[in-house]
Formats: sequence, structure tokens, C-alpha cells
Amino acid sequence: MAGHAEPIRPHLAGVRRALARAMGGWADPVAALDRAQLDWVLWAPLGLGTGVGLYFLAPVEPGAPVLAAACAVILAAVLLWLRGPGFLHLPAMLCLMAALGLLAASGRAHSVAAPVLPFHYYGPVEGRIVGIDRSARDVIRLTLDQVRLARVAPGARPARVRIALHGDRAGLAPEPGLRIATTAHLSPPAPPIAPGAWDFRRNAWFSGLGALGYTRSPVVVLAPPAPDWALAAHRARMRLSAAMQERIGGQAGAVAAALMTGDRSGISEATNATMRASNLYHIVSISGLHMGMLAGFVFGALRWGLALVGPFALIWPTKKIAAAAALLASTLYLWVSGGDIATQRAFLMTAVMLTAILLDRRALSLHTVALAAMFLLVLWPEALTGPGFQMSFAATVALILMAAPWSAHHHRLPWLARPVVMLVLTSLIAGLATAPIAAAHFGRMAHYGILANLLAVPVMGIVVMPAGVLAAVLAPLGLAGPALWLMGLGTDWVLAVAEFVAGLTGAQSYIAAPPGWVLPVLALASAAAVLSRAAFRSAMVVLVLAAFAGWALSSRPALLIAPDGALVGLMTPDGRALSKAAPSFTAEGWLEADGDAATPKEAAARAGFRGQKGLRRADWQGRALVHLTGKAALDNLATACRDGALVVLDTAAPKGFGGDCRLYDTRALARSGALSFDAAGQRRSAEAEAGRRLWTDPPRRRTPEGGQ
Repeated sequence: MAGHAEPIRPHLAGVRRALARAMGGWADPVAALDRAQLDWVLWAPLGLGTGVGLYFLAPVEPGAPVLAAACAVILAAVLLWLRGPGFLHLPAMLCLMAALGLLAASGRAHSVAAPVLPFHYYGPVEGRIVGIDRSARDVIRLTLDQVRLARVAPGARPARVRIALHGDRAGLAPEPGLRIATTAHLSPPAPPIAPGAWDFRRNAWFSGLGALGYTRSPVVVLAPPAPDWALAAHRARMRLSAAMQERIGGQAGAVAAALMTGDRSGISEATNATMRASNLYHIVSISGLHMGMLAGFVFGALRWGLALVGPFALIWPTKKIAAAAALLASTLYLWVSGGDIATQRAFLMTAVMLTAILLDRRALSLHTVALAAMFLLVLWPEALTGPGFQMSFAATVALILMAAPWSAHHHRLPWLARPVVMLVLTSLIAGLATAPIAAAHFGRMAHYGILANLLAVPVMGIVVMPAGVLAAVLAPLGLAGPALWLMGLGTDWVLAVAEFVAGLTGAQSYIAAPPGWVLPVLALASAAAVLSRAAFRSAMVVLVLAAFAGWALSSRPALLIAPDGALVGLMTPDGRALSKAAPSFTAEGWLEADGDAATPKEAAARAGFRGQKGLRRADWQGRALVHLTGKAALDNLATACRDGALVVLDTAAPKGFGGDCRLYDTRALARSGALSFDAAGQRRSAEAEAGRRLWTDPPRRRTPEGGQ
């Protein structure tokens, strides 16, 4: 094969020269590809992420032919890398990594397959607690495994269920490993609230959650925790969190516990909202900031301390000893905190840098980020779709790019001003990098984040994290009290800053959700612009601007129908009018996606719908729009279904019912999912857009009793 390739190379060189002449003096794209191959490690996560993204965007679950084609692409890319001309190495590597990403995502999705409850269930639920958290409505939730459900065969039982605990829970102290029983309502994971909206079923699939629900009944403890190494870290985390919350008290204790253990179940939703509005929510989510502060404090304290040991400081490799201790502390921090995606990324980068010190080498920061991204995408490809992965890597890359200019020019500033300027710049750069992602996922943008971070982050680094480390060291001796008191003062200050900034006029604004293509294009074009030479950078910048323009010019649906028929939303000049005033996840999600700050109650009061409760009417494209709910819904159906009206019914219509209307009852909506209509009346279906995937169409298993 090599003998046949040699005569081709002069012709390829001629093609390169012809391309360069055709491009004029503007660029030589082939030469740019030649140079770019030197940085293939930096490009590899881009290809890997593209393959993972293609898997999740596929309208149907990739089958054997697609997976075989991906394997063929890998083989062809390897051959092209080994035998092809240099300027094709980078495209070959990108195709190789994209195929690997698709295979990794498919393998991961099939490896976590578990039964999904296909019907609504009410009855006894028994299981072992493996997770404790708090919902957006300030309700404690328990995640159970080893689940038992009455009248459900073992092979059809979900691997995990999550139950929200409503009502009085006095005396209940949830602990990982406890085996409990209660009577609960369970349902399959909810479908999207609108076409193109976030599909929670996908998250539930990769988390092993086959059912979710709630209970108002007493929770009975059946057995104490049994020895289990898999739950040891979780049990230690919850015990440490409870001790810290008890010693410090209030929301300051809850925030301190979240910083040191990753347990956020004690933080109220009001505190979460305040932290988001002030752009300080990243403080309660363990990430690179916390890992860097902890490792830096341990490294610096040990190195300076060992330097005071006298002659031994001249003999011992104090720098390496400090690095090894910092690596051990970071590993323990990762273990205790549970290790979400941001924490894993931060640990990987910290570990590589500390290992470089041990090996007398210098860690290349961008390459470290690239290796961390590849590691996470191969093991947990579903992380790509989450805001944590996206914001964490966006902020890290932006800060690394800032490091070189800062190193070159910081000496021009007075030494007292350098820390302040550095903090302002890091807050600004990280905020700009993550703002589009936060706005796309959460529909809001904080405007005074620089001020909040300028006031809070120094206290985090100087007081809170060092005090937390000292408390951990002194706890076995029973001397953690003073350190926890100091840590509480620090977290009190952080909360005070958050409340002050969140209370400022215009602290945050609401932004409509972008079309689905915007965020992937922004991510790919921004990454390519960072990695490209001048030949392609301008084109990537144009793509970034086009994505922002597409976001700004996009319009929200004129009409929305909930997947269960319980709510209808009509866009009006004053914003979306809702057919019901009761707050719900669907109503809040619609308004957030509209970039609307109104509450469901305020949206229901807008002009748009009229009529009595259970029989709400509006005008829609020259016809009546009727929403029927409640006990009298079927009684009003015949009267409402006339003259071509669009009727939404929150129950199933009688079989064989006929009328002069477009009827959407629960039976029809179960097939279509949530519906949206644009101003021209074009319909979109949530189920059609979600496609036939493992999480949208899981295998149905019948129980011996006939339930399904």
C-alpha cells in the first residue's frame, strides 16, 4: 500500500498549492491543518464530544448498522492516519474520536438499562436509602434501591425510585443504608413539558431511576444500615454534614456542609434562589474553586511549615512532600463529596498538576483540560448534555486562556492591586464564558456577579476553606469547635453578600430559551476558534455571532399544551397567559423558557382566557380554544366541541365520541406528548422530536398479575 501511496503525494501537494492560490492571500487552509495536527490532543475532545452529541441527537436508537459503520470509520481513520498525507491527519483523528464518542455513548446507555415503571402505582414501597437530597420545593427526597413493590414482579421493578417526603417527618433521620417502607404514589419519569424542552427521562435513564413519586404516609425503618463499602462515602458525608450543620447552625451551617461534603440537602430553596440571583451559586457546588483552594492551602501550609523544621528542610524534598499531601487531601475530598462532574474535572486537573510536581515536570493546562474532558466523556458521556459539565469546562478554558496575558502584564500593576485586579478579571472572564450556558439552561442572567464574587471569594479562600481543612484535621481530637466557628463566620458573610447583591435593582434578568441548535453551535464554534489558526478563526467567530443572532431572533411558541392536558398556555402581547393559576412544574417551566419573570398566578390573571374554573375559553386563529378540566369536564365536552374549536381535555374522552372540533384528550396526548403551535398554526410534538430512544420507549414487561 505504501508503494501505491508514494506516486499520489506529488499530486496531493499540487492540490494543496492550487487551493492556496485559489484562496488568494487570505489563508492556506491545508497548511493550517498541517500545523493543527501538532495539537491533536486539544482537538480530540471536540471530536469525542461531537460523536456523543450525535448519539443524543439521533431520532432513533442507533442499531447494529450504525454501530458497524462507526467501527468502519475508526478503521478507515486509523489507516488514513498511518498512511495518508499529513494535512489529513487532523480530519482523520476527528472522525476517529467522533465514532468513538458515538460508540461510548451507545455502550453506556445500554449498560445502565433497567426497568422503568410503565404505569401509575399506589401502594407499599420498600427499599434501601442510597440518596438524600432536597427538591426545588424544599421537600426532602429519598432515592431507594433494592426496591420492592406490591403486585410487581421482580424483573419489572425499577432499579431505583425517588420519593418526596411530604407532611410531618418529625423523628425521621434518613441515613444511607437504612431499609425503609412506606406507602407512596409512583409514576414513570415525566416526559418533556414542551417540544424541544429538557427531557428528564434521559437523566432518569442514566441514573437508574425507574419511577418517581411522593408519600404523605409514615416512613417505617425496617433495618439499620448494613456494612457496605459502596455507601461508606455517602454515609460519612451525611454524618459530617449533620455534625457541621448542628455545630454552626442555620443556613450558614448548611452552606458550610455543602462546601466540605457536597451535601446540599440542608440548603433551602430561598437560599438557592438568592445565590443564583447574585451569581454565587457556584460556591455551593464543589468545583475547581473549592478543589484548588483546598489543595493550595494544604500544599502551601505544609511547604511553609516544613521549611521551618531547620536542617531537614535542606534535605527533605519539601515541595514533593507537600504535593503528595495535597494530592491525598484532594482524593479524600473527592471521595467524601460524592464526586459530581465538576468535582471530578477539578480533581483530575489538580491531580495531574500535583503529579507533575512529583515528577519534576510542568503541567500543560489546556492539555490537562483536554485529557480530563476525554476521561469524563468516555466514562460518563451523558454528562455532555448537562449544564455542570458545560459551564465547568467553559470557565476553566477561559481562565487558562487568560493566564498567559496576565503573566505577561501583571508586573505593571502595584503589588497591592494585583490580587484585586486578578479577582475582578477571573470573575469577569468566567462569568462571560458561562453566561450563555446558564441563560440557555436556566433562563436567567445575574448582572452583579463580579461585585458578589469580589466580596465573597476572598473570604472563601482566606477564611472558609482553610477553616474547613483545620476542622477536619482537629475533629479526631475533639478540637474542631473554633475552626467551625470561624468557618460559620465566613459562610455568614457569603450569605450576607448574596442577599445584598440579589436585592439590588436589576440584579438579574430573564432570557428566553434558545432553539436547540444554538448551544451546540456555540460550543463547537467557540472551541474551534480557540484551537484554530487564523485560517479558520474568523469563520468560527462568524458562526458564534450567527448562533447569538439566531437566539435573539427566535420566537417562542404561540400555543402550548401540557403532556397530560392539565394546562394550556397562550402567548399574548403581555406574555403567556395560562389557563389555570395553580403553580406547577409545567407552568413554571414554560414561563422560564419564555424568559418571563411572572408567577403562574400572575400569568393566569393575564388577558387571554376567560370563563369559569374548569371551562376556560380563549380565541385562537379565528376559532375557539377551550380547556376542560375537573369533574365536569366530560359534561361540558359536547357543548365545547363544535364549530371547529380546539379542545383540550384533562381526561380521556368517551370511546367513539365525535364532534366538530380538534380534540386533544389524555389518550391522544399520551401518544403525542406535549404540543406546541407557532403563530401560523404549525404543530410540533414532544414525542416526535424526542424520537424512539431507550429512555423514551423502554421495554415493557408484564407482571404475572397482568399489570403493565
